[in-house]
Parts: sequence; structure tokens; C-alpha cells
Amino acid sequence: MTTTVPETAARATAPGATTVISEWSVLSPYGIGAEVFAEGVSARRPVVPRLNRDVWQAPGEACLVPGFDIAGLLGSRGTRTMDRLTGLTVATLGTLLEPNGRRRHLDEPEHVGLVLGTGSGSVQSTMDFTRDALTGAKPFYVDPALFPNTVMNRAAGQSAIWYGLKGPNATLAGGPLTGLQALRYATRLRERGYSRTVLCGAVEEFSEQRAWLAWHTRGAERRRTPLAEACAMFLLEDADTAQDAGRTPRADILAVRFAAGPQGVRPALERCVRGALEAAGTAPHEVAFAAPSGRLTPPPGTCPMGFGEQGRADDVETVETAVLGDVLDGADVEYIGVRELLGDASAASAGTQLAAVLAAAAHRPRPGAAAVVTSVDDDGLAACLVLRLR
Repeated sequence: MTTTVPETAARATAPGATTVISEWSVLSPYGIGAEVFAEGVSARRPVVPRLNRDVWQAPGEACLVPGFDIAGLLGSRGTRTMDRLTGLTVATLGTLLEPNGRRRHLDEPEHVGLVLGTGSGSVQSTMDFTRDALTGAKPFYVDPALFPNTVMNRAAGQSAIWYGLKGPNATLAGGPLTGLQALRYATRLRERGYSRTVLCGAVEEFSEQRAWLAWHTRGAERRRTPLAEACAMFLLEDADTAQDAGRTPRADILAVRFAAGPQGVRPALERCVRGALEAAGTAPHEVAFAAPSGRLTPPPGTCPMGFGEQGRADDVETVETAVLGDVLDGADVEYIGVRELLGDASAASAGTQLAAVLAAAAHRPRPGAAAVVTSVDDDGLAACLVLRLR
């Protein structure tokens, strides 16, 4: 994790009230912006995976952001050396901060932070730069303008520069749980007084390098789910600040919890969900929406990189649904799946799950009800987010 907290921002504000999500936006295989994402998820319309073989020399098919072009969306100035991961992040923030070309009113730049979750930065940029250093006549015969793309916090730093954000800036990497890790970090950052407003999200790019890495470390069963790219961004603030700026609070962030255990993902996830609901002061019957990750993960004791004897992967969608069914027994819950619609967005997965919950709540309002987002990874880690819908 990389973090930058300017001296002027450290403890710039008093600890804040409960954090709310007031605005959100997504770049996804459905297209650009929250509206097209909400329409696609609400209609349960699966994206047809495809790749242009004249452009991508990668195995399998994938679900890409349609028509995504960095210069076309952001202009040619300052984008010549911008990689795809950074472009996705900057463009998504643009749809959030500047809808219809008009800038949203935010706090002073010194009090607006940015927390971004990513897999490990841009795999393509890192591998391309390393290859050039190894294959060139001299190791230092590389393009120095491309080096910033190899740094994990490139996307968050460039986004802050692009939109003039001067508050705390942090980048986290944690696999498919990254979106919830970023949300917890951003919430604590705001509620402990380091920033009054925080832009929080998660991003994952598609690249040939990522596709080949996934291909060689996954069995046939897991390869059936196509890779996807996406970026989800959320505006976090307190309810009074949102209302003063003319924004409508959409959900309160009540609790984010994580768990792990050697016995497998199911006991870890059950402990995690029960702990999150208890921390949120929420009874199981209050939950109206649940968004499980639907990931396939190797059984306990299996090497996640695919080496050695491989057992059959557990159906985590069934495990998550079973755990949620046990914990939320008797609740009238609407389950929202995203993975089967968009593919595997990896580090951006939890972000798209949260966006799907907000989209569903906007179409089928349940004010005062709770929502749960769960995620798991290949190492048996589990995460759970509990929201109170407005």
C-alpha cells in the first residue's frame, strides 16, 4: 500500500459523523457512466465477451469497456504516455466529478482525499518496461516517460493531479477484496478527521499480460469466466455536507469486516458476515439486498498459483449464498450477481458489486433497509460490507 498525507491535511478536520455514499459512477463492459451500468444490471443483461484479434494477442475472450479510448475521452494533452489503468481511473472520476461537463461542488481541494484499490498497478506497464530493460542494447535504454506507469500509485497520483485534489492520497492492493479494503480505509480516513470528503474506488484493466497470467494459473473450470475490466468510484462524505451541496445521500457505511481461516472460506465468511452485522447493529431480517462475489476458489490446501495436484474448485457462489442464507435466515433478500453478467473484474469486482447494490436500491427503493456485499479470494480471505440504504 502507498499513502501520501500532506502536512496541511493531517488532522485538518475534527472526526466526522457516519460516512455516506452520495454519488457513484462506473466504467464497465456495459459502457461509460452509472446510468448504462444500472440499466444493464437491472435488466440482468449479460455482456457478450469478445476480443479484436487484430489488437489483442491473448487467450480466450474478455469483456472490455466498449469504445474505450484514452485520448478520445480525456483529450490528447497529458495522455500520450498514460496507460490503460490510469486512463480508466481518470475517466471514471471525470464521469463522477464532471457529469455533463459541469464540475460538482466539493470541499476545498486540501480536504478532498482519494483512495484507490488496484490489483498490483498495471501489469502490462510493469512487464513492458522490464522487457525493454532486458532486451535493449543497454539496461538503461528505456523510455523514462513510461516509468511512472510501473509505480502502483500512478493512477491515484495522476488522478489527483488531473482534478486538483490535494488531500490524502492512497493506493491499496488486495486482489478481489480490494474494493472493500479501499472503502474501509477511506471511511476511517474521513471519520478520523484527515479528510472531509474522500473519493474512493477500485480499478482493473485488461491486458494481454494479465490474460496470459490468468490462463496459466487457472484450471479449465475457472477459465470459463471471461476476464473483465472496470473502474468503480464513490463519493464519500457526511450527510450534512452532501445535502448542503445539493446531493442526496444514498447509503450509510455501517461496517466493513475481514476474516481468514485455515479451515476454508465458508467458516471465515460466516464469521465475517455475522461480525459485520453485529458491528453495524443490524438484525438479519433488516437486510434487503445481498451481492455475493460468485468467485471460484481452490479448496483448502491447494496452491492458488496452480502448481501441484489440483482438486476441484469450490463453487463459492453456492458457498456465499449458503452462508448468507444461514445468517439471513427468514429475511426477504434480493440477491444481486455481477460476475455472471460482466466477467471477472478482479480488483474492481467488489466495487462493481457495491455499485450494483446502489443501482438496485435506486430502482427498487427500500429506505431504512440494509444491504450486504461479500467477497472472497483464492487464499481463503473473506470480506463483508454492511450498508444502510436511504
